[in-house]
Order: sequence, then C-alpha cells, then structure tokens
Amino acid sequence: MVTKIQNRHLEKPAYVYLRQSTMGQVRHHRESTERQYALRDKAESLGWRADMIRILDGDLGLSGTRTDQREDFKTLVADVSMNQVGAVFSLEASRLSRSNTDWHRLLELCSLTKTLILDEDGCYDPSDFNDQLLLGLKGTMSQAQLHFMRARLLGGKLNKARKGELRCPLPIGYVYDEEGKTIIDPDLEVQGAIRRLFDAFREVGSAYGVVHLFGRDQLRFPKRAYGGAWDGKLVWGNLVHGRVRDVLRNPGYAGAYVYGHYSYEKTIAEDGQIKSKIIEKPIDQWEVLIRDHHVGYVTWEEYLENRRVLAKNQTNAKGCLLPGPAREGLALLQGLLICADCGRKIYIRYTGNGGTYPCYQCTWRKRDGLSHKHCISIPCRVLDEAVSARVVEVLQPSQINVAVRAFEELERRTGAIDRQWQLRIQRAEYEAQLAQRRYEEVDPSNRLVASTLEKRWNDALVGLEAVRQQYEEQQKIAGLSDIARRKSEILSLGRDLPRLWKWKTTKDKDRKRILRLLLKDITVKKAAEEKEHRALYPISLATHPRNRSRHPSAAPVETPVHPR
Repeated sequence: MVTKIQNRHLEKPAYVYLRQSTMGQVRHHRESTERQYALRDKAESLGWRADMIRILDGDLGLSGTRTDQREDFKTLVADVSMNQVGAVFSLEASRLSRSNTDWHRLLELCSLTKTLILDEDGCYDPSDFNDQLLLGLKGTMSQAQLHFMRARLLGGKLNKARKGELRCPLPIGYVYDEEGKTIIDPDLEVQGAIRRLFDAFREVGSAYGVVHLFGRDQLRFPKRAYGGAWDGKLVWGNLVHGRVRDVLRNPGYAGAYVYGHYSYEKTIAEDGQIKSKIIEKPIDQWEVLIRDHHVGYVTWEEYLENRRVLAKNQTNAKGCLLPGPAREGLALLQGLLICADCGRKIYIRYTGNGGTYPCYQCTWRKRDGLSHKHCISIPCRVLDEAVSARVVEVLQPSQINVAVRAFEELERRTGAIDRQWQLRIQRAEYEAQLAQRRYEEVDPSNRLVASTLEKRWNDALVGLEAVRQQYEEQQKIAGLSDIARRKSEILSLGRDLPRLWKWKTTKDKDRKRILRLLLKDITVKKAAEEKEHRALYPISLATHPRNRSRHPSAAPVETPVHPR
C-alpha cells in the first residue's frame, strides 16, 4: 500500500467520502458512521497532513443508486476530473456508488488523473490494469448485492401480500383492530364524511361537484397524520379535488386488498439525469387483488363505475366518445351527439353577441380536407326542444313515482347533512367536557398549570358555540328545516313534469344530468333534403349504468328536425 502512495499524491488533498443509504441507518447504525469518520486518521497515518484531508459527509442518508441528489459525490467527481485530488478514501466500493455507470466513470477519471482509491482492503491505482479490473469487479458485486437484497425483501413482501397480511398505511375511514384486521373506523363522524362523499359523487357525477357540495354545506373531511407529534391523530379540514379523486380511485373503499397497483417509470430528463415517476397500472396488471377482504363503503361494481365516470370527465381525453361531465352551457345535448357521417363527437360553437346563440357543428371532414363543408351544423335550440319534448313524453307515465322518489332522495340527503353537523357538535361537546374535567382534576393552588387548563377550557367552549352558530346559519341558508313542511309543494311540482322541466329554478346543468340518465348517445344525420336533419336516439331509463331504476326500454326514435 505504501509503495503506491507517492509524493505527487501527498501533495494533493485526500478526500474521505461518507455515505449511508437512509437517515434511519445514520441514527441507529452509529458504528458504521464512526468507522467512516475514522478514515481520516488512516489518511494521516499514510502521510497526509491534517489540513490536506477533506471530509465529504453531506450525502449521509442518501441512496447510492442515484447521483442527482448527492452533491458531495458530484463535488468529488468534479475535483477528480480537474486533477485536484490525490486519493479517495471510502469504507467500501458501495459507499461511493451502487450504479455501475457512476462507478466506472469515477474509475476512468481516477485513471486519467492518477488518483488513488483506498478502502479497508487496500490501496488501488486505477491506472494499473489489474487494480482497475479488481475495482470494476467490486463495483459489479456492489450492484449485484443491492439487487439480491431487494429481491429477497420484495419477495417476502409479495408473499405476505398474497395472503392479505402485509400491513400498509390504511386510507382514512379504516383502522387495524387488536388482531391486525382491517375494520371500519368506529368514529361515526369519519364514517359519515366518507359516505357523504360517495353519495355526493352519485348526485353530481364529478369530483369538482363533490368539492362544491362540501363547501356549500360547510362540511369537513378528515385525514390522518403519519409521523411526528401528531402521529395517528385525525386532522379535519376542507375537502379538495385531489382528495376526492384519491378516495374514489382507492380500491380499499370497495373492500378490496390490493398490492402492486403502482409502478415506477424511469425517464431521462433534458439535463441527462434519470428521473422516475409513479404510474398506476391497469386493474388486470395488479399483482395482488383480494376482493371482499374487509367491509367496504361501496361495492366493487360501484367502484368500477366511479373510475369510469372519472375517466369520462377528462376533457383532454383523445378519441373518447363518452359524453363527459354536464356543464353550465346552454346546449342541453352537450357531449351526447355523434355525427352519422364521420362517427365522431359533435361539438358546440357559440355565436352571436356574447355567445348567446349556440349551435351543434361537426367539422372533422373539413379539417381532414375531405370536404369543403361541415358535416353538420344545426342550432342547439331546435334539437334541444325536439329531444326535450320526447323525454318529457316518455317520463310522464312514471312522473308520480319519480316525484315520490325525488322527495325521498332529497329527504335522505338532508338527513345525512344534518347528521354530520350533529356529530360535529358532539365532538366539540366532548372536547369541551374533556377540557373541563382536566381543569377540575388539577390542584387549584398550582396556578401555573391551572391557568393553562382554564384557558383551554374557555377555548373549547368558544369553539363549541361557534360550531352551533355555524349549524344554525347553515340550516337557514340551505333550508334544511323546510323540507318536511314543503313536502306537498315538492310533490305537486314533481307531478307536473312539463312545468318542472321549464321551471325557472331548474338549471340547464340539471336538465343535462337527466338527459344523461336517459340517453347514451344521439346519432345525427342529414336527411335527403339539405334543410332537414334526423336525430336517432334511444329513450330508456335503463340505458345509463348509474341509474338504479328499471323502465321498459323504448325503440330508437327517429325525429326529423327542421332548422328554423
């Protein structure tokens, strides 16, 4: 070892590189860290002065498989390439890198600059073929060792996951019992919030609509903290769009145990770094799927339907013929029309002053250069009135049952919202009572503690009163207390379906949702005469999979539509 160290090496600084893969190893494997710091003493014993030894310990707690976050390793490679390093000290080859690309790049640079590499086994000169061959084998063995360890660990996890026994962080609304089984969270407010989310999605059919309903009713949604001082505690806050999508796409809420439904996809960035992102696999590629593993909030069929609706709501999906979410525009048949000539969706174009004159147009053949005219162009009002009249005609025999069911559904939703508020008030009352008991149990003479507990009690009482006031205000705004009193008015309005369809409080968005329950799609084609179009559409309450009722299916209807 000493014979390889020459004066030209001692005249340059010696770099001692330290690394451990995780912060847990840094905290708990102190012996390994001490051994790496002891390499400084070894460098001094080999002839380097103390001021010529540089410690690189900024990469402690970082994995050696990547270099984009290891700044000290970048510094080491840069200084070696500029011939400013005499020797590199490391406990073993795996400390420098577990990537063959990075390892061999460092060896090549050390070979060109005559930089030595020293570890516990000896001193190596990468410019010497035999030493370079040995170092290359060490790097290969280091990467192979990482592969073997990962294979053993992942094999054990997969074997346990196939039995449904691998414990992972549960989604909000589930907890582990004493035997390690997954059960529904016993907290009734948590259960009610999750069930209200699924009910709201059935009502509006979009994630943003769920967020709007929670905000309108001033309902909170829970999440569970992991790690730190708040580990395992519930944190209540406003519901956001990302949380809604996560809940709807999580198969755990359908009672399924899933493992391996996500994977890492590696890509090369513009700067040459290898980056990885998480992608979701299709259901048929999940490694483990155990249905009915635990009690679910929804059925498996409803979970699949929710995923389908979310996919349908994506406005940037290419080549999709699904109708998409109902929006606030004037065109009632938005997303339902298909051109009979080219088979593509017909879109809406708003014309006139302020876009108050919408029309349905298909311009695909003109875009593709196959024709100099549009496939179809028809005012929205003409086609909307014809289809609406047919829908009202089909629904009139069942309008009494529809009115009764509508009132029952409205009453159920009102009761669910009211229960959530009552549970929130009960939680605030419990926190106030708990603060009171803690204050009463303390020694009154210990004012240092009693004053703090008294303040917490007062804050809890103020919070309880604030929740009660919010509940009363919410009842006035939403009219929750008037539902039962207005029962006869609601039922009478529901029995007169044509009047209800044209009622001033009925929004275009609500009419679109009704049409989506009745119609799957409408194919529009030109008739023999240029001034006439024909709309082919099936009128059936059982057409849409989200509709739970049953109605005798009607044959497809051919309606001539005359543009005015």
